[in-house]
Amino acid sequence: MAEQAHPDRTGVRVNPVDRRGRRISPAVLHAAEEIGRRALHHAERLLIDPAVAANLLEEAAATVSRVVSAEAVAQRPIRDLQSYLFRAFIRRINKKRRRETSLTESLQIHAREAPNGVDPRPSIDNKILIDEVLTLCDPTTRDMLLRRLAGFSWKEIGRSYGISSHAAESRVNQTFHKARRRLGLG
Repeated sequence: MAEQAHPDRTGVRVNPVDRRGRRISPAVLHAAEEIGRRALHHAERLLIDPAVAANLLEEAAATVSRVVSAEAVAQRPIRDLQSYLFRAFIRRINKKRRRETSLTESLQIHAREAPNGVDPRPSIDNKILIDEVLTLCDPTTRDMLLRRLAGFSWKEIGRSYGISSHAAESRVNQTFHKARRRLGLG
């Protein structure tokens, strides 16, 4: 995402394709460029990295593009595309903040329960492992892991995805094993 060269507009240039390769329709792209500066400013006030915020705006634009092109919108069209897109962006920002807060809280709990409160290396190793696992995870596995860290049982997690508790646990454990091998820990 880069600043536009237009002196009369204060918008932001948005890529026509998000980082997942999903196309953004021209109307939504225009709306995203119009709200870009305001959206990035809002994210910066929440202490979110501008690059991450730019990716979230592009992802929200791609999702809104899909909604706009759906037949359901023909029955109930979106009246204010910029406001709709901004709300989609804010929902993504809030979801990211909740995920980070949940992960931080679980790491803090783990650090308090650690038997050796003096040596910070195990908690740092755990944070690195968890960060690596989160980067390896697809969105479903990441959600399963975050639910587990939030205190859900494997049975509850499996039920929410229509799989057995063992399948949910296995999916998360396989991702942990991949991360451990990648870090040279196992």
